[in-house]
Amino acid sequence: MKKKITLKQIAKELDVSISTVSKSLRNSHEIGEETRLKVQAFAKFYHYTPNNIALSLKNRKTKTIGIIIPEIVHHFFSTVINGVEQVANEKGYSVVICLSDDSFDKEVLNMELLANGSIDGFIMSLSKETQFKGDFHHITEVINQGMPVVMFDRVTNEVFCDKVIIDDKQAAYEAVQSLIDKGRKKIALVTTVDYVSVGKLRTDGYVKALLDNKLVFDEKLIIKIEDIDTCEIIIEKLLQEEAIDAVLAVNEIFAVTCIKTANKIGLNVPKDLAVIAFTDGMISKYSTPTITTVSQSGVKMGNRAAKIIIDRLESEDDSEEENYITEVIETYLVERESTN
Repeated sequence: MKKKITLKQIAKELDVSISTVSKSLRNSHEIGEETRLKVQAFAKFYHYTPNNIALSLKNRKTKTIGIIIPEIVHHFFSTVINGVEQVANEKGYSVVICLSDDSFDKEVLNMELLANGSIDGFIMSLSKETQFKGDFHHITEVINQGMPVVMFDRVTNEVFCDKVIIDDKQAAYEAVQSLIDKGRKKIALVTTVDYVSVGKLRTDGYVKALLDNKLVFDEKLIIKIEDIDTCEIIIEKLLQEEAIDAVLAVNEIFAVTCIKTANKIGLNVPKDLAVIAFTDGMISKYSTPTITTVSQSGVKMGNRAAKIIIDRLESEDDSEEENYITEVIETYLVERESTN
């Protein structure tokens, strides 16, 4: 009897991507016929069976929810997990946490691993690579098999499911407006690359606030950081070359790097440079100076995501499953030393 093989092993043996294997097994015409037939023949020979077939066993309940997050270093994601666990545990559910490391392939493998009957539903935030590729087949397959998915923070309009978000555009607008109200006129934005949904929305809010206040919009003041290892070099170049008086950073790492770099080149925060960050985490509270932040209410977001998915799992009305909701969690500004 031949040993069963995994999706990852098929991809490795045939020197193709996991996405190509998955699409070939679904007979997708995005993949050439020769490759499709080769993958299908190989899978058949080794008795490969997609794990998500187990999803059809609707009577099999595990009372377990799977969470997939892009990274663990950001305080925000840990607070969301905490929020999910609070509600899940109250309702008698357990939680399994997987890390995608911002990798598309790892996100796909995590879903395949958990969708084999180990869990009843997913709460997830998309990886950077998934958003860059724009390939969400692994998520739609799970939903089509009857398993609920709730996305939070990094979401996509390409997948119809429940979502829990903040109004990233409005939150950025209000943060920039607060800087303008304090007399700051040359404000930079330190953000992620545009294909990360929250980065794009926060950029839109930043630009709108400048234009609404009739301030000059200069594209050179929008710094897009893809690799966190180059963050300090890029920020130092910004501070030395542009006479800015404020920064909106889309996360705490970027914000604290701005403060560290400003100190290094002789700028005083907040006298010479005001700094606001997204996510009200430990870094912001204990940095020197402490950092003014947009609080994303991660615990509340996790609470709501857990309640939505548990309501789905315990509902007896199948027709309700298509009435998806997008819930917007309110944000607020926490004023600290970096702007005062």
